[in-house]
Amino acid sequence: MQSSRRGDVDPFIVMDVMEEARRLESAGQSIIHMEVGQPGTPAPAGARAALADAMQQGALGYTVALGLPELRAAIARLYQRWYGVDLDPARVVVTSGSSAAFLLAFTALFDAGDRVGMGEPGYPSYRQILRALSLQPVGIAARPENRLQPVPADLAGVDVAGLIVASPGNPTGTMLNRGALSALMAHCAGRGIRFISDEIYHGLHYGDRAVSALEIGDEAYVINSFSKYFSMTGWRIGWMVVPDDHVRKIERLAQNMFICPPHASQIAALAALDCVDELEANRAVYAENRRLMLEGLPLAGFNKIAPPDGAFYIYADVSDLTRDSLDLAGRILREAGVAVTPGVDFDPLRGRQTLRFSYARATADIAEGLARLQRFMADRGVN
Repeated sequence: MQSSRRGDVDPFIVMDVMEEARRLESAGQSIIHMEVGQPGTPAPAGARAALADAMQQGALGYTVALGLPELRAAIARLYQRWYGVDLDPARVVVTSGSSAAFLLAFTALFDAGDRVGMGEPGYPSYRQILRALSLQPVGIAARPENRLQPVPADLAGVDVAGLIVASPGNPTGTMLNRGALSALMAHCAGRGIRFISDEIYHGLHYGDRAVSALEIGDEAYVINSFSKYFSMTGWRIGWMVVPDDHVRKIERLAQNMFICPPHASQIAALAALDCVDELEANRAVYAENRRLMLEGLPLAGFNKIAPPDGAFYIYADVSDLTRDSLDLAGRILREAGVAVTPGVDFDPLRGRQTLRFSYARATADIAEGLARLQRFMADRGVN
């Protein structure tokens, strides 16, 4: 049967790494998971209890397309608590994970053939979702001196209809401060470039907190998720904030594409917003894991790293070790029993000389993984 060219997207390499790690585990090998950006902790206890109670009270059916009104209102209150932003809940759109938010945003903002910019290294699914929607992804090579975040000068002479920015970024964990984010948003506004701010790692910071685009202006799409800070990856629940005059357009798209976000996940998400103590305890674990990684990775020979401001990743330049990060990641997995992600997922041009390490799992796992990496590299005379 003939298929569409829109389906000819690249694989998400980290998922391939996960599958190979699963296969090795099934064969009896012990694997430490540093490949996937998934918290090792479950959804907050209050979220799980709230859903259990709701399941005893009746059927969980369709909700309105934009999400439960009480959840939208609670998310708006989060912006007041975190950023001091007075947000109208009508602008909040609850989605089936941030992935659905990106589908809605790209569909609402761009027409087929439009060129959409993104910093590289960056989240690979931006590129593939754009391609599947007949849009043209345009990689913008961010520079080490800018901590691998795009700046207005990088856009000079680049013809794009939109720009996607992530802070904290995946795979780097680096953030844009208020001045840098303001400069990018002002540059885009001056050129009529539609601005999308990926803020799904907000809440996970280890110094100054992340700045939301909503603190700077309303002419942006802001996307967030319950997956990372709230430890709810498998629940597939996220949200976005859109300008007032885009709400109805998004609502029509959401009605037809998704009907509504999962009712059960919305109930859990609403309760999760109140589980501050548990969530902050999780962040303290990531902070300790980050400390171990920043100490342990150089001892294994991974010296070219930029300390992350947020998220739970470290992105390492391994150009002095290999010209093929896919091969190196494969050998580390098979021989050391540590799953890491090759940088080709995040940067098609420079990614064969980089690796991403996730420190989202339990501290004991991180310590064991670092020990295995140090032994693996010592056997090769690196450290």
